[in-house]
Amino acid sequence: MTKEKRHKQSAHGLKQNCLSFGEVLAQSFAVIAPTTIPASNIGLIVALAGNGTWFSFLLGLIGLVFVSININQFASRSASPGSLYSYIVKGLGPTAGVICGWSLVLAYLLTGMSVLCGFANFSGVLIGHLGIHPSSITLLAIGAGIAWYAGYKDIQLSAIAMLWMEGISLAMIAILCLIVWAHKGFALDMSQLTLTGVTPGNIAMGLVLVMFGFSGFESATSLGDEAKKPLKTIPQAVIGSAILAGLFFISTTYIEVLGFSGTGTDITHTEEPLAFLSQQVGMGWLGELVGLGALASFFACVLGSINPAARIFFLMARHGLFHASLGKAHSSNKTPHVAVTMCTFITFLVPAVMSLFNIKLFESMGYLGAICSYGFLTVYVLISIAAPVYLYKIKKLRHWNILTSVVAVGFMAIPVLGSVGIPGNTMFPVPEAPYNVFPYLFLMYLIVTCGWFVMQRLRSPSVVRSMQRGIDEIHDRFLPAASGGISSSMEDEF
Repeated sequence: MTKEKRHKQSAHGLKQNCLSFGEVLAQSFAVIAPTTIPASNIGLIVALAGNGTWFSFLLGLIGLVFVSININQFASRSASPGSLYSYIVKGLGPTAGVICGWSLVLAYLLTGMSVLCGFANFSGVLIGHLGIHPSSITLLAIGAGIAWYAGYKDIQLSAIAMLWMEGISLAMIAILCLIVWAHKGFALDMSQLTLTGVTPGNIAMGLVLVMFGFSGFESATSLGDEAKKPLKTIPQAVIGSAILAGLFFISTTYIEVLGFSGTGTDITHTEEPLAFLSQQVGMGWLGELVGLGALASFFACVLGSINPAARIFFLMARHGLFHASLGKAHSSNKTPHVAVTMCTFITFLVPAVMSLFNIKLFESMGYLGAICSYGFLTVYVLISIAAPVYLYKIKKLRHWNILTSVVAVGFMAIPVLGSVGIPGNTMFPVPEAPYNVFPYLFLMYLIVTCGWFVMQRLRSPSVVRSMQRGIDEIHDRFLPAASGGISSSMEDEF
């Protein structure tokens, strides 16, 4: 019996084997939403990292390539809707898995909230040119409502929409950046290349929002049931999305910072940097097109964030960790419709409440993006620790696996240190308010959610057995029928 035939026997009720490699890659790219960084968020990162912004992206890329190698130790052997939650349960056990699950759903939901704020902010500016000024809450509701319909209706519809929106947006930004660089005579910006005025603390703090920029590169792992040839397409999408997005971020960041030099305008206070640069090179119409592309990218990211968050809730509910209704799949759409609806409502509610308290959408985008980074960092550290433990259990551990794990954890420790800071240290100063309290808010969140799991575990020990049995069943479906471990042929293939 082949791997693919075993995969078709999934009991989750989701749509089977329907997504091509391009559509799986689109899921990861949609959550990364690479368009949104150069089009809107770059000023937030430059404010922290200065001339070292491109270098922060380079470090982030290197670190996440190592993280992706650790993720793919699992993704090349197993696939499910549970994303990294199911992998970490397999590697480190139920408690670590629950920490991962709660961290991931927070990270995905806050990513969705952040980019929903970006969608509302961008659409408000574009519609404002027509003399129409809808309220922030109205724009938030429109973005969330459309995303809900696509996520509720059909995962393939979602994937195709995300693929086209991101592809067109990236192409337009690449063209505009080449024009801007040509306008500067393809100059080398020595202040950036020599990291003028940059401290290690700047780089480390910049990495916090850089992690937000890359966040979600692993979200293709939540499509384990829907992807075609998941043990091939998902690992390729994970590492491919990190590398492609990283190269895009490094090049566009370098060109944008160079483009603003000598203009008298501060990029850190510019909400539409590409629109400004397009005016500088006399191609304002292209800036307008890029703005529309960025708007589509913001929407794709909202949808891309809701999809994996819903699927993690879906699988955790089927393991008895949440109400059983969240673990139900729609009978005809084959989507986790209840979980999608709940995640969409939460994604809308928080930014709407922040708007009611007169917090600007641009500020909300930065705050929510910074907090969600801690969820992703926690998960990336856990998966990097889980990988060698898992390989040891299945007797596949090699020395280079340990090295990959240590390097990945080391890279993830840099933004953690930058986000907390060292009191009185000029190289790693404590971040300014409110960023200085965000790590502790996330820590409180973990304490509360893990405490809830401990109480649930004490009341019903069968919950842990249900989790482990469910994860084992998922992994066992991909094992050769005649062997209790990974065969050499499967190891060679992946």
